[in-house]
Amino acid sequence: AAQLINMYGITETTVHVTYRPITEADTQNPVSPIGEAIPDLSWYVLDADFNPVAQGCSGELHIGHAGLARGYHNRAALTAERFVPDPFSSDGGRLYRTGDLARYRAAGVVEYAGRIDHQVKIRGFRIELGEIEARLQAHPAVREVIVLAVDGQLAAYLVPAEPDQDQQSLREALKTELRAHLPDYMVPTHFIVLDKMPLTA
Repeated sequence: AAQLINMYGITETTVHVTYRPITEADTQNPVSPIGEAIPDLSWYVLDADFNPVAQGCSGELHIGHAGLARGYHNRAALTAERFVPDPFSSDGGRLYRTGDLARYRAAGVVEYAGRIDHQVKIRGFRIELGEIEARLQAHPAVREVIVLAVDGQLAAYLVPAEPDQDQQSLREALKTELRAHLPDYMVPTHFIVLDKMPLTA
């Protein structure tokens, strides 16, 4: 039978970095597991001080070893920012800072958790808005959703799958769903139900 493979990759690391045969359980997960590094590559999930993060915590994904580009053509400052010394290497190796968030799960599985530039800081906590959106979007009662930081609070703007659904019941169901998977500080304070999502021209 045919086998689908999920591969994570970026140009600066000669495209492919990880692989994972997709399971039935993966298709039900709103967060994408990206598997394990291909041979001759190393990867680390690090905090802002280049320390490995604990299991279940998010950090920036760094790629090292074979396959790294030398840098960006005629862009020395950007090269120095993104290609950094590998603190775990004894032979002068480098790491590429991907700008992607990831987290370790059980059994060595790494999940992709969004982009760093989609983060906000609320009450001292760094929050990846895309992670909240993915959880809400996976709920069968939600057709569309976007989460924003508004005046220091999280607000979820959503279009329900059923227009005549009771709004208060929907809000409570979504809060319960989020609290089962995310820490309290990632549960939006406000849930605004819309008839349709406003779009720019």
